[in-house]
Amino acid sequence: MNLARKLARIVPDSEKKRARLYLLDWLACVAGARDTQARQVGSKISAKGWERATYLGNVLEMDDVHRAALLHPGPVIWPAAMSIGGSDMDALLHAAVRGYEAMIAIGAAFDAKHYAHWHPTATMGVFGAAAAAGSLLEFSPAQYAHALGNAGSVSGGLWHMRHDDVLTKQWHIYHAVRTGRDAALHVQHGATGPHGILEGPQGLFAAMTQQPGELVSNGAGWLIDEVSFKPFAACRHAHPAIDAAMELRALGKLEAPFVVETFGDALTFCDRPDPQTEHEAKFSLQHAVAVVADGREARPEDFTEAAIAELSELRAQVTVAEDPAITDRYPAHFGARVNGFELVDTIGDPERPVSEDQIIAKMHTLATWGGLSEADADKAVDLALHGNDGDAINTMLQEWLS
Repeated sequence: MNLARKLARIVPDSEKKRARLYLLDWLACVAGARDTQARQVGSKISAKGWERATYLGNVLEMDDVHRAALLHPGPVIWPAAMSIGGSDMDALLHAAVRGYEAMIAIGAAFDAKHYAHWHPTATMGVFGAAAAAGSLLEFSPAQYAHALGNAGSVSGGLWHMRHDDVLTKQWHIYHAVRTGRDAALHVQHGATGPHGILEGPQGLFAAMTQQPGELVSNGAGWLIDEVSFKPFAACRHAHPAIDAAMELRALGKLEAPFVVETFGDALTFCDRPDPQTEHEAKFSLQHAVAVVADGREARPEDFTEAAIAELSELRAQVTVAEDPAITDRYPAHFGARVNGFELVDTIGDPERPVSEDQIIAKMHTLATWGGLSEADADKAVDLALHGNDGDAINTMLQEWLS
């Protein structure tokens, strides 16, 4: 109930203004994924813009991320809010901030055992979607508690899908959005839910963790302030190595052979010396460093099958290893060392934030990659950062994805 009461707080204007940046970031990710297989799937699901976009927000691996919770809120929260919301942008922004809060607060309490098997964006996404929808339905704390309990009772999403080049991650997000949304709608009509779904004897902590922690908070503030942006088109675990390599390159000191030292999970997910597909390249530390060594900017075009073929010789000169000291700082800090040059935090993290102009530039870059015009990108920027009509964004998404 403590989290439910927090969700019922008034969201200040400063947080709603920040939420607009995350909205623009999600729209950029959707725009860049327009020409992917996910669009073909999403376009057959529904005529609604938000529902089609649900399949696209995570495809490019450029969606926002919360480090401690090890999850991506944006691709779940924005379609969940839009699924209930109408023209009132203020209500939509309230909902998003509350959705981020629930998803992160609960997610950060789950431990490494959970992350070893479960996809947190899916398992925790149901909570975020329920909170976002509940906000738009003007829930009381008791109603939030019921909705979170019911959403959590069907939480799931195994990592096994990462061993195949499939769209299961996108299906997980779609499932989280619809499940959390439906949990909220059922509570609106009188359904009740279990309050001990996390800590109960047969709850999620018992089923999915070894040593669960406490639900986190940002004091009197909101957890959306802790969410990182992703400037590179690769798995977040590869970003520290990309960032360190770019810093070395700027100094004129990035020379082969390339030795990458980083945290253990980065190797678990991204030690892939010989990627064969675009998906595999995005999860390859070796390819990520080769991209930078070749003078590229780690954009979507740098992880295509053409780029994989072109960078084979550079990739072969990259070795990777775990550094226990870097692992000890993780996940509070995502760091890496390349050829002796170390970064503790990565560009896009709160300690090294990107600017509004950089997020706008990301929108333009990804819109171009996705086949949209400069005018389309400008419209998205205006609606996200200055607009007051949530329906206009949904209409724009329909036009993008029809």
